[in-house]
Amino acid sequence: MHHEELAPLQRPRYGSIVDDERLSAEEMDERRRQNIAYEYLCHLEEAKRWMEVCLEEELPATTELEEGLRNGVYLAKLAKFFAPNVVSDKKIYDVEQARYKRSGLHFRHTDNTVQWLRAMESIGLPKIFYPETTDVYDRKNIPRMIYCIHALSLYLFKLGLAPQIQDLLGKVDFTEEEISNMRKELEKYGIQMPSFSKIGGILASELSVDEAALHAAVIAINEAIEKGIAEQTIVTLRNPNAMLLNVDEELAQDYQNELFEAKRRKESNARLKVNGAISEEERDVYEELLTQAEIQGNINKINIHIALVQVNEAIDQQDEVALMAGLNRTALSLLEVLPQNSSWYLMQLCNSKEQKMQIAGVPNMLDKSEIQNEVSVANAEAEAHKLRIIAIGQINEAIDQGNPEKTLETLLLPTAKLQDVKPVNARHYQDVLYHAKAQKCKESQDESALLWLDEIQKGINDGNNDIKEAVILAVGTSVINKSLEKGDSQPILMILQSKFGLRVIPECAENYFRNLSEAKNMKAREDSNESPWIKLVMKNMYDYYYNVETEEGTCDAPEGVVPKTSWLTGEEIQSIVGQVTANYNREQLWLANENLIVQLQARARGFLVRKNYQERKAYLQSQEPSAIKIQAFWKGYKQRKSYIDRLKVLQGNVAAIVKIQSWVKMWLAKRSYRKRLQYFKDHNDEIVKIQAFLRANKAREDYRTLIGAENPPLTVLRKFAYLLDQSDLDFQEELEVTRLREEVVTKIRSNQQLEKDLNLMDIKIGLLVKNRITLQDVVLHSKKLNKKSKSQLEEMVMVDKQGIKGLSKERRRKLEAYQHLFYLLQTNPTYLAKLIFQMPQNKSTKFMDTVIFTLYNYASNQREEYLLLKLFKTALEEEINSKVDQIQDIVTGNPTVIKMVVSFNRGARGQNTLRQLLAPVVKEIMEDKSLIINTSPVDVYKSWVNQLEMQTGEASKLPYDVTTEQALTHTEVVNKLESSIQSLRAVTDKVLTTIFSSLNMMPYGMRYIAKVLKSSLHEKFPDATEDELLKIVGNLLYYRYMNPAIVAPDGFDIIDITAGGQIHPDQRRNLGCVAKVLQHAASNKLFEGESEHLSSMNTYLSQTYQKFRIFFQAACDVPEPEEKFNIDEYSDMVTLSKPVIYISIEEIINTHSLLLEHQDAIATEPNDLLNELLEGLGPVPDVESFLGEGAVDPNDPNRASTLNQLAKTEISLSLTSKYELREGEDQDLKSLMIKTKRLIVDVIRTQPGDTLLEILETPATAQQESEHLKLAEKRAILDSKTPEKMKHSQSIFEDGQLPLEQKKRKIQRNLRTLEQAGLVSSATKYQEIINEIAKDIRNQRRYRHHRKAELVKLQQTLNALNSKTTFYEEQINYYNTYIKTCLDNLTRKNSRRSIKVDGKEEVKGSKKLKQTSLKYTAARLHEKGVILEIEDLQTNQFKNVMFDITPGEEVGDFEIKAKFLGVEMEKVQLHFQDLLQMQYEGVAVMKMFDKAKVNVNLLIFLLNKKFYGK
Repeated sequence: MHHEELAPLQRPRYGSIVDDERLSAEEMDERRRQNIAYEYLCHLEEAKRWMEVCLEEELPATTELEEGLRNGVYLAKLAKFFAPNVVSDKKIYDVEQARYKRSGLHFRHTDNTVQWLRAMESIGLPKIFYPETTDVYDRKNIPRMIYCIHALSLYLFKLGLAPQIQDLLGKVDFTEEEISNMRKELEKYGIQMPSFSKIGGILASELSVDEAALHAAVIAINEAIEKGIAEQTIVTLRNPNAMLLNVDEELAQDYQNELFEAKRRKESNARLKVNGAISEEERDVYEELLTQAEIQGNINKINIHIALVQVNEAIDQQDEVALMAGLNRTALSLLEVLPQNSSWYLMQLCNSKEQKMQIAGVPNMLDKSEIQNEVSVANAEAEAHKLRIIAIGQINEAIDQGNPEKTLETLLLPTAKLQDVKPVNARHYQDVLYHAKAQKCKESQDESALLWLDEIQKGINDGNNDIKEAVILAVGTSVINKSLEKGDSQPILMILQSKFGLRVIPECAENYFRNLSEAKNMKAREDSNESPWIKLVMKNMYDYYYNVETEEGTCDAPEGVVPKTSWLTGEEIQSIVGQVTANYNREQLWLANENLIVQLQARARGFLVRKNYQERKAYLQSQEPSAIKIQAFWKGYKQRKSYIDRLKVLQGNVAAIVKIQSWVKMWLAKRSYRKRLQYFKDHNDEIVKIQAFLRANKAREDYRTLIGAENPPLTVLRKFAYLLDQSDLDFQEELEVTRLREEVVTKIRSNQQLEKDLNLMDIKIGLLVKNRITLQDVVLHSKKLNKKSKSQLEEMVMVDKQGIKGLSKERRRKLEAYQHLFYLLQTNPTYLAKLIFQMPQNKSTKFMDTVIFTLYNYASNQREEYLLLKLFKTALEEEINSKVDQIQDIVTGNPTVIKMVVSFNRGARGQNTLRQLLAPVVKEIMEDKSLIINTSPVDVYKSWVNQLEMQTGEASKLPYDVTTEQALTHTEVVNKLESSIQSLRAVTDKVLTTIFSSLNMMPYGMRYIAKVLKSSLHEKFPDATEDELLKIVGNLLYYRYMNPAIVAPDGFDIIDITAGGQIHPDQRRNLGCVAKVLQHAASNKLFEGESEHLSSMNTYLSQTYQKFRIFFQAACDVPEPEEKFNIDEYSDMVTLSKPVIYISIEEIINTHSLLLEHQDAIATEPNDLLNELLEGLGPVPDVESFLGEGAVDPNDPNRASTLNQLAKTEISLSLTSKYELREGEDQDLKSLMIKTKRLIVDVIRTQPGDTLLEILETPATAQQESEHLKLAEKRAILDSKTPEKMKHSQSIFEDGQLPLEQKKRKIQRNLRTLEQAGLVSSATKYQEIINEIAKDIRNQRRYRHHRKAELVKLQQTLNALNSKTTFYEEQINYYNTYIKTCLDNLTRKNSRRSIKVDGKEEVKGSKKLKQTSLKYTAARLHEKGVILEIEDLQTNQFKNVMFDITPGEEVGDFEIKAKFLGVEMEKVQLHFQDLLQMQYEGVAVMKMFDKAKVNVNLLIFLLNKKFYGK
């Protein structure tokens, strides 16, 4: 068998032999029968899919298809598809299969199969392929029917009527049960399977042509196709002997491409069949070559495709001519394409394509069947439209003739498609339509105007409604009149409501009846001889007659009949009822509005009264001069008389009147005062609240102006100037912050040193376990560790004593110079950034861990964090500009600054943000004991083999060393691997959720450096894509920052580990797998190559990367440090305390040495400030010269050790700038601005004014001078109490003591200097400096808030550091206990040696304990599986080899001797711990004596069983 050729194919056929096993004859025959069943199922699936495409409906499942085709319904539908002129839906029995589903097969179902056979005969399919009807109905030979369907599909494809059937052999899968069932079915009926592969050849031979010429032409075509030259291919296609139709030379290249692909597919399928049981003799030449039918089919396929493209383009372009050209193309073979219907085709096809696009949502082409359907629909609509036009002409002609019968006849024409035409209403239709036509002619002024179909239908509907309303009215009129004749008033009310639709009032029922009776009686006296017909007029135009006895109605006047005149007509009844209702309503209206009527009458009477008044008033107005004279004379007389009488009384009582007036005025004033005073007392609380509210509102408004206004006024600034003063509380808080910061920094440094010592202790104990060092070395290191931890606190206490104040004057001046140097290094990041790049990487790393983080106090406050970030930014930009040539260099180069950033933000300050972010989810993963994730197939395989051997104690027959591919061939490995992948995905989702939801918890420093990294790389590499930049950001944020903490949470303080505790290997492997997946997702790296077995997670990785991408973009969206920390160039000048760092003497000396070593590269300019400072410091001092002579006794034998210890002594440096503004120096404009602002604040606090210019030009009063003096004295007292570190410079203090006028003059001088520098302007009345003072006030307030927050933060940090110190102490205690146990065990088990406290060995004379040994022959160990082989020694010689296993003096040590024929040959020392380590690392086989291969697992089993009883 040619199983080697299976590699490039898709899959082997079912049952093909792909291995080297040898089968018996029975097995080969069984496999052959299984192959036949499988191939037949594939042919069934091919037929099913082809028929589903043709019928556009779903067929039964493949295994049920044979039964589903027996009723012939699907076969008949297929016949209708390719021969619609032969088979229609009406000819298909039980087309919906309702009868078949209800009661099964019926003999009439055979008619469907007959219809199918006739349809195939009509298109010319050779009858050699036809099945018998009983083959289908009785299921005698169903494969024959399937064979016929395959032949039919090829024949239809050649004709261009159907798509080509697929070849699915070897491409579909069936279950063992399905294949076995089909095999049994085929054996049951004993059917000979037709040769499906020879259909093409048989079809070609059956058609009456010159077979030799045709065969040669087809061979030539296949050869031309293989060459791939379209010009040669078209020549062979046009060969008459090929008998190919519709070959278009313009489509030569399309034919070549399509035929080439078809030939490749056929060859591929033929190669699949070669692997089957078909022999070379049975093979057909056309199994690999295209037959004439297949060639014709592919040509038709291309022609149809081109024609469909032309038709669809014509539809899109609304081109009617191009559309007809496309529809008439021979390739489409469309039926009944009529030129006169071209506009109908275009409209119908446009609508159909638009509907298809709306359903699909995207533009789609119409296929051939859809175009044929729409052409048929358009033909039907065009024909119906033509017939409808004829019918409309006939209807209008009948209307003009005035003959109702003729009109009715035309209205009932089927082509008119009019609705609700009732023959009984023919007369009324005639009248209504005639009137409508006359009206249309009048409006259009066209006598030849015709009624169209919608107008005719409207006339019919109006006529029907008129008749309906007339009948209702006639019935109502009849019932009313009959009730009046009988004198029955009961039905009157109901009839009026139901038949006439009148709104009647029940209270008026009697009045209705009475009035109607009176009106009828008056009409009855006029004429008594009348017929039973009554006459009604519809719409005041058309008459309607109704017989009240027979209840018949007609629009034609009955012959010789006189309508009733004694009955009330409908109009009369409605009029009478309406009049009665109106009278009743009017009466009720009067009653309901009686009050309004009374008011109307009153208004009328009032009008009359006013009219009389106006007449009288008009008369008086006309006599006004006379009336005024009379009134004036009379009033004057009365007033004079009253005045004279009153004057006489007052003149007689002058004294009494004065007393009365004074008493009354006094009483009134007292009463008013007491009343007002009492009111205030009663509302004292409310008044206080109002006053407080007004004052607070005013203060808030002023503060809003101060912080919000672009130019705050001086009057507002003056109110808040007091906020710039420092209180005792400020000093206390500053001192507390300084103290806590000192403790935090010192604690961080001590913890770091303690952690290093403990790590070294870990290493030593690990080596002890492996017997690499002696126990005495460990004990010695333990004593040093205990001594250091106990003396550490004492050293911390002594730090302050070693500060600046404890040194001599010369040493102090030296340290002040260092203070200036470190201030310059701290505030100018360029120097340190350049220094880092000048140093080797190993040296720069140590320099960073010690000096740099110390210089910035581990960013313990906002100022130092701001400056540290500036250093990181400068260093990173320098790194990218100078060292990065490709964007990936930042990842592969491992830049120093990136390590600094990650190390710092991972917990250098004791604030482990990673712990808050990752601890919950990591603990959850570790606490899940059932979680076991192992994605290495080899490891899974080895653990599985180890488990089997440890359980059974027998050697496994499986090989030990396997590749990944070999491991994956085992089902157990694949199952365990799949389970691990599912668990891995679930756990990874949890970690992702935690990371993505914790963006705000990520340190600002990390996010800002990520932003700088992205922007700097984008600036240097503008062509880099966003994905490339975000991968670099992801490398920083995830791979460097988060990934190590996930892999080793115990090493990064993510979880709490008790002393001596450790993470289980399974837990660590679980975390490592999660980290690996996250690392691949963050970098968008798929599993390939060696990790191909994890490729099922690639889709998950791509989805996760998109989430990471959004996360990284959001992480880079942070404000600049100036905005975040609210820090600018003046911040150091307005802060209360000077920055302080805590640094050892050794670090100062090392920094000085490094600066001098790289001075030329760091400070290139001669006048650089750094050069000046280094020149002032001079050469690098040693420790002794730094501390001064006499610091160490020269005769001390431990002088070097003492100096080394003193070098580690920490001192505090208060950093200051050497270049502050001194008296008379005006060159530093920043310092000048600060001094001027302080002077202005002092002036405006004691002298008010609207503008600064006004205050400076207005002389101060004596009172203002006095107030200013008091303020200066108060400040001097406060300054004397201020700690030395927080005092301002001497020049600032002296400026504050100047008199008010001198301060104003100095302010004016300073302002002129600042104006010349462009910082202020007299045109704006120096508003710029006012704005700066307002900014200082705002910053001072923010600083106080930040300081309070910093106190809390520092206290939390200190608590965390103390907890860490406690953990380290517990670790030390654990190690001490462990070492003590080792000492005890050693004393107990070793009688010759003991360990003294000083670590020296003492030999004792006791005898060595005798140890029990084991002896095994190599043959016995080979039987147990322990010995696998011995080089250069046959297995039958193993009995001559003896192994002697003896326990050593130390527990776990064994000595193994090998003897050959009693002669000792080799000896080896074996450590049990090494065996366990090898087992843990997955080493299954080891070499002993460099010759013997030993099974590690079984050797451990043997030693455990024999020596430890396990």
